[in-house]
Amino acid sequence: MTMTDIAGLLTAPDRDAFLAGLAGQGPVCRGTYIDGSPVWLVTGYPESVAVLTDPRFSSDVTRQSTIDLAAVAGLPGDVAPYLLRTLGANDPPDHTRLRRLVSREFTARRVESLRPRIQEIVDALVSGLPEEFDLIERFAYPLPVQVICELLGVPAADRGTWRSWAADLTAPDLEKVAAGARGLVGYMSRLIVAKRADPGDDLLSGLIRVQEADGDRLADEELISMSISILMAGHETTVGLISQSVWLLLTRRLDPGDISDAVEEFLRFTGSAEIAVLRYTLEPVEIGGVTIPQGEAVQVVYAAANRDPRRFDQPGRLDLRRADNAHLAFGHGIHYCLGAALARCETQIALATLLDRFPGLTLSVPASEIGWQPGMKRALTSLPVRTTP
Repeated sequence: MTMTDIAGLLTAPDRDAFLAGLAGQGPVCRGTYIDGSPVWLVTGYPESVAVLTDPRFSSDVTRQSTIDLAAVAGLPGDVAPYLLRTLGANDPPDHTRLRRLVSREFTARRVESLRPRIQEIVDALVSGLPEEFDLIERFAYPLPVQVICELLGVPAADRGTWRSWAADLTAPDLEKVAAGARGLVGYMSRLIVAKRADPGDDLLSGLIRVQEADGDRLADEELISMSISILMAGHETTVGLISQSVWLLLTRRLDPGDISDAVEEFLRFTGSAEIAVLRYTLEPVEIGGVTIPQGEAVQVVYAAANRDPRRFDQPGRLDLRRADNAHLAFGHGIHYCLGAALARCETQIALATLLDRFPGLTLSVPASEIGWQPGMKRALTSLPVRTTP
């Protein structure tokens, strides 16, 4: 496996070292994708911003023929469109239309109105914790899952089943991946039927109202795809952000200072989404001194761009008071993460409450025993802690 093989992230024991090696090949270099297909890797910060904002780079997988994403992900043909044709995998004008429709319901006001409820959920989780526990299993995971399920309108009784399907999507066994995908698509289809019959004030009911309004609307496939992508994106990355932020605070014995600033630095330094949705060149494009031909796959590596010394002073240093922190943890441009405000809100409340309630919080195992999950997202295997030293 060469340093430009992005599949190295799947098994890298030291993700930071792997990413540094990748960036060392230059801001734009030729590499290989997970399945061995050729791909252009973009690791520089200005080059990444250019790819993410230049309309000559498409997000539509049908604009290329080199990578079979459904096969790479292990998705059977009957459900692949629901999981691959997400909001982030569309170009204008389709993306503009979909983003506008979803943004009518997924507003900053709706997210801000959730703050008291998020605090309630955090308080309930914290009050039920024993002296020793796995912070991921007992706190970092249930918080965003409960928040996104309440926001979307997923009944509490269904969350355990939904969690197992979501876990199957990242399993090494492709039969499990297919079963998880079919389970999620089937479940969301049934939930939409139920919400049509008995709507509430949740996000899914709002999206259905948007769909049924006159004029511009969401097609059934778009509604299912949008709901699944909100459900998946709304929990996985926030689980990682909360747990890795606590891990860094405990292993480096840091004073977080202003929680808002600290969260921005955690996003830059250890953001869960290390790579972007693939882009594809619609014509030859020169970037970073390299000309990428038409129809080529381009992989922006957020995690490497967030450590670019041309943009960040001492990028390898975790500085919780860092000014001018324009990281790419939530992407950039028209595909900027729809749930960024929600992830920030949850993480700020989670960290502030946890540190206030347990000022003596510490690891209950040596730091060397804590490892990374294999896969394309940054995630710890577990985080055993004690509430007292």
